[in-house]
Amino acid sequence: MKWDQLELDPRIRAAVRRANLNCVRDVLCVSALDLQRFTGLSHSDVQQLLAAAAAACRRRPPDPAVLRGGQRDLRLTVGCPVLDELLRGGLPVGGVTELSGESGAGKTQLALQLCLCVQYPTQHGGLDAGAVYICTEDPFPVRRLQQLIREQSCLRSDVPPSLISSLQFSDHVYIEHTADLDSLQVCLSRRVPLLLARGLVRLVVVDSVAALFRSEFQADDWLERNKRLLTFSSILHHLSQEFTTPVLCINQVTDVFCRSNSSGPLSSNMSPALGLAWSNQVMVRLMMRRLQRTVVRGDQSSALRRLEVVFAPHLARDGRDAAVWREGVGGVCSSDTET
Repeated sequence: MKWDQLELDPRIRAAVRRANLNCVRDVLCVSALDLQRFTGLSHSDVQQLLAAAAAACRRRPPDPAVLRGGQRDLRLTVGCPVLDELLRGGLPVGGVTELSGESGAGKTQLALQLCLCVQYPTQHGGLDAGAVYICTEDPFPVRRLQQLIREQSCLRSDVPPSLISSLQFSDHVYIEHTADLDSLQVCLSRRVPLLLARGLVRLVVVDSVAALFRSEFQADDWLERNKRLLTFSSILHHLSQEFTTPVLCINQVTDVFCRSNSSGPLSSNMSPALGLAWSNQVMVRLMMRRLQRTVVRGDQSSALRRLEVVFAPHLARDGRDAAVWREGVGGVCSSDTET
């Protein structure tokens, strides 16, 4: 949308044009302080500009409820009572959920598990449909998926074995590989909506969201990267709301180094990749951490993990210990032994 289409003071329009901000989306990719610096406008002028730009991009008034209608309380189970308790039943069916963590933390394991959980009927925590899994960096882990399918009766002891054996899990996981942002956008705007409209899938997984944005943009390209991020997130939100579908985005992490005092040693914390521009597009942020301990259950052992809620509109900040077993990701029980 062009500036002439907005009800703005001509003085503000002229300042925006001088700053080479050609459309309203360019303004929304820049902070208010940067807009003041670029345009020379006052704080009140910048707020008026941002309000007009946001109103022009919003297709409909914001809904005060996160989820609407009879499916407001519907959740997609993660297949584990301990983790479902943390998430109050599982992933919400409306909005974008991010799962971040270091390499080997178990993010992909949990995503694969959700691709199977979604296929169960609603009375067993599923959505009675398949999943589309979009890979942007690594090949899809087919062998691990097949192992999870074989072990479903062990993971989902709450489901009748006859129901588990009747489900053709592998036939309802649709796999896409995208090598660049253009192919990712084509996939999300053309192929995925067809699967959703036909009722074939009710879960969209992107693994991972950071890979393509990190490889295609340099540090100086932050404005263009943020614009593409906003376009990408807009598509995800549209799919989630239009089809009442949970969207799960796997994200990488970066190390943030800080010093407690001027002479103290540096310490590091993990932070999800892509910065504030992406954080503002996420409704639920979860983080999976790999701890320096081992847990044993029967003849199996696993590195201890911890699934944490970083933020969510309906969840408190909390976490649960978990491990990756043959049958999938599960919370640690009192009978499990830590070493």
